[in-house]
Amino acid sequence: MAKPKPTTGTETKMTTITIDDKEYDLDTLSEEAKAQLVSIQFVDQELQRVNAQAAVLQTARVAYSKALNDALNDALGADLVFNS
Repeated sequence: MAKPKPTTGTETKMTTITIDDKEYDLDTLSEEAKAQLVSIQFVDQELQRVNAQAAVLQTARVAYSKALNDALNDALGADLVFNS
């Protein structure tokens, strides 16, 4: 995904963004392009949040499955295997 990167040095500071291996000066993008960029950045952040939440839920599922297996094993004396 494209990420803005500030230039450094004594030259005029321009913030550029690289999309498909091509650099663009953010100051020259249309308002529509800037709006689309903001939307993409928001979606990327949401995807990171949802993926982190999915990892937490998967971890919880494994723990609950183990606890259930332990409880059933105590009651029945046999190990069960759950798909994760």
